[in-house]
Amino acid sequence: MSDQQPSSELAPPAIPVVDPFSDPAQFEGLLWRRSLAYVVDLCVLLCLLLLYKVALVFFTVITFGLATPLLVLLAAAIPVAYHTLTIGGPGSATLGMRLFGLQVRIWNGGKPGYIQALLHTAVFYVTTSFTGGLILLWPLFSNRRRCLHDQLCGTMVVRRLGRA
Repeated sequence: MSDQQPSSELAPPAIPVVDPFSDPAQFEGLLWRRSLAYVVDLCVLLCLLLLYKVALVFFTVITFGLATPLLVLLAAAIPVAYHTLTIGGPGSATLGMRLFGLQVRIWNGGKPGYIQALLHTAVFYVTTSFTGGLILLWPLFSNRRRCLHDQLCGTMVVRRLGRA
């Protein structure tokens, strides 16, 4: 019997593991940028909700109030839709995030899809509503300044730094 060692030529080459978030510049000033971006997003949402209120009054009048209960429920979908469509879209960022040079990325450096953006948004609203916003102190104690909803959803907010 022959003692043949397995040939190293047959083994696949080792694939180096590269951290797409190894540049520390991606996390500089992240907390204040993210906070101000959310203030901008709240202003955008306020404008959207004001437009919604005008539409609600109009549709209440023309439907004699019959559609009002359904339309009132629609108000809760506006912030969820705003965050989901902007984070899951091609820019991977809300309008406030874009203004402050931020974007949402998934664990491997790619962009989140609409399903992951919906999950990210839902977990954000659930965790902040149950804790009265105190959960937003989480990034002060986490690595890379990630919020709890980022960690639970496999996402990360980083600075754009001239990348697409």
